[in-house]
Amino acid sequence: MLPADHHVHSRWSWDTQATSTMELACARAVELGLPALAFTEHVDFTAWVHDDAGNHRGQTVGPRPRVQPFDVAGYSADLSRCREMFPQLRILSGIEAGEPHLFSDSVAAVLNSGQFDRVLGSLHAIEHRGELQFVDHTLFGRLEAHDLMRRYFEELLVLVESSAAFGILAHCDYARRYWPAAAGDYREDEFEDGYRTVFRALAASGRALEVNTRSPLASVDLVRWWWQAGGEAVSFGSDAHDPYSVGNRFGVALDVVEAAGFRPGRDRFDFWRR
Repeated sequence: MLPADHHVHSRWSWDTQATSTMELACARAVELGLPALAFTEHVDFTAWVHDDAGNHRGQTVGPRPRVQPFDVAGYSADLSRCREMFPQLRILSGIEAGEPHLFSDSVAAVLNSGQFDRVLGSLHAIEHRGELQFVDHTLFGRLEAHDLMRRYFEELLVLVESSAAFGILAHCDYARRYWPAAAGDYREDEFEDGYRTVFRALAASGRALEVNTRSPLASVDLVRWWWQAGGEAVSFGSDAHDPYSVGNRFGVALDVVEAAGFRPGRDRFDFWRR
């Protein structure tokens, strides 16, 4: 049986306004036989508020022309409507907080404005030349690829150690999505120390690691590093930005996670556990 999908975006995320709706994502989840899904909408910001931790680093927030404020009221109303439409599906609320360790007060304000069942912590941006910049092909063009990944893991460790706002670490190697072909194949073992250091800190905090099926799928070795670090729980997330990607590649992800030593939790709605 397929697990819950704890990482789904709908039109309430700033980058999926035209590509997905809650209703269509729920219909796809029912079609696949998923027991539950969580709408974890993007929560990103274009500037610091006074008490954001990032405001004290002496850097600016780079241009983010597409980012818009999260409409908690509209999201919550849509969520309630879909819960009535799909009583056979457990529909969880949630957010994906970008750089929650830097936008600490901004994220706290969103969390205080609603009820959220799942909170993902994500690192989508790192500092470059005094500016917080999204990790993408452009940034890989400005920095040597291996150096960028090492800096990414260093900042990810800071995120894990200095933010308690989230319960699931999403796509732990997000920057890998933009790895340039000119740098050769991406090899997880070249960054094993970075992975393991982050995993030890995350395990010590008692939180879950996401296996993200939109990213290049984690290897059995990588998930086993999480198990060896003392990680207790694995969450599955499609990171769907359209309804047809809900639950995508979950069959393969289950095989990977099981081979690393994790098993289904107490029920179909639970994380997989050691």
